[in-house]
Amino acid sequence: MSETRTRIALHVERNPGVHFSALVRDLDFASGQVQYHTRKLVDDGDLVREDVYGKTHFFTREFEPWERRLLALFRRETARGIIGSLLENDGATPTELVEELGVARSTLEWHLDRLVAEDVARKERDLRNRVTVELTDPERTRELLRTVSPSIPDRFLDRFTRLVDSLLSE
Repeated sequence: MSETRTRIALHVERNPGVHFSALVRDLDFASGQVQYHTRKLVDDGDLVREDVYGKTHFFTREFEPWERRLLALFRRETARGIIGSLLENDGATPTELVEELGVARSTLEWHLDRLVAEDVARKERDLRNRVTVELTDPERTRELLRTVSPSIPDRFLDRFTRLVDSLLSE
């Protein structure tokens, strides 16, 4: 395996769910170079590629499809915040989540819809039709969350998106 492929594979191993642009940025390679070598690594079975909501993410083979999609969602700060809150409080209402995370309701709902679609969370309604959000598998989710440490640029991008959302909602 070439030195470039080795560096890419090691970076993916250390950062499961890392997306394509983060590989380019973190490893300081040209995007074409990363594209070529990740394609070879995927074709050879050394990496797995997963497209999740507009971003291409890479993983080692040990992750199951549900884990890959969840890890990709964890790369988004708001999704991590929702999961963290649900892990701490064993369920919360959307209003409580909006207040705790400081995001627009539409932003929260966008992320919740994805978490529900990926079977990470579920919305439960009580007799008065009030919604509570709960995790489908808190222990497994907690374990996967420990494997993700987002980069500083990822955090800034997420915060910028939240800032724009807050300005648009005013």
